[in-house]
Amino acid sequence: MNEDQIINTALERLTQQTGLKAKWKPRHDEIDGEVDFYFQKGNLHVFAEIKKELRLHQLDKIFELAVKYQPFMVVAETIFPTLKERLREKKIGYLDAAGNIYLDVADNFIWIDGQKTTEKKKAITNRAFTKTGLKMVFYLLLNEQAINMPYRKLAETTGVALGNVKNIMEGLKDAGFILPINDTTVKLQNKEALLDRWLTGFRETLRPALHLGTYRFWDKKRLGNWQALPLEPTETKWGGEPAGELLTNHLVPAHLTVYTNQKNALIPKWTLIPDEDGNVHFYEKFWKDEGQDKEQYAPPLLVYADLMLTNDPRCQETAAMIYNNYLKDGFK
Repeated sequence: MNEDQIINTALERLTQQTGLKAKWKPRHDEIDGEVDFYFQKGNLHVFAEIKKELRLHQLDKIFELAVKYQPFMVVAETIFPTLKERLREKKIGYLDAAGNIYLDVADNFIWIDGQKTTEKKKAITNRAFTKTGLKMVFYLLLNEQAINMPYRKLAETTGVALGNVKNIMEGLKDAGFILPINDTTVKLQNKEALLDRWLTGFRETLRPALHLGTYRFWDKKRLGNWQALPLEPTETKWGGEPAGELLTNHLVPAHLTVYTNQKNALIPKWTLIPDEDGNVHFYEKFWKDEGQDKEQYAPPLLVYADLMLTNDPRCQETAAMIYNNYLKDGFK
């Protein structure tokens, strides 16, 4: 959904569930708009910022706006529970597309949670955000100059079939993520929005398709000594919590995320047992390392995505550190 669809859907759902009516007024400056809520005992005027899916790294900006524009709320298609909690701690209002709302302003208090989004017709798929497309977009986010590679070279580098490369590039153009510079050169634009779109696709489409199984250690002590586990960095990389620890020295891993092409070789070496509730999670290593063969961890962008998907506050704090230290400058 675009911003207009998000706000209209959210307000419509809120009215359906509560009878509370509201009117949206867009702005074209530092914030996205304003909402008037019509309570029985009076109207409430609120400044609002719209997001497709609120991310942890966006909170600092939200907090700044909430100080400058009062009262303030966030309207998003999706807001994860841990982020809702962070907003409530600051008494910042929020509303999502399912109609879940929190507002605590003067004598007006409303808090609804647990509502689910209604089923939507499946939209026509943009080829840039299929399983294959997401792999190539990941490479482009890591190597922005690659957007101008010949399609054949880009196919060889990413492992994407040549015929798919053109479809993926057309999908990025249609979605507004490619800006023509001249007849032969283009560049990525709206990179933060592209990152958000990729993160959503990674969670919903790519990551589930990469999953190779979940295991536990025969010897539970091995989890605490995970850095001593043997691995070949060219074929296996830490993701998630162990990679977060390697990048920030801030996180003691409770779960081990592993991207590998050598799962069958690692299982006996690490003495692992299949267990759906285990804490060792194997995923296919889907990218080619360029200059990072010796690093034991996946690209920081992938580690950030892994940690954001946990909904664990300690992991999301680490994700924010990784974003600020390794990613922020590339997505301004």
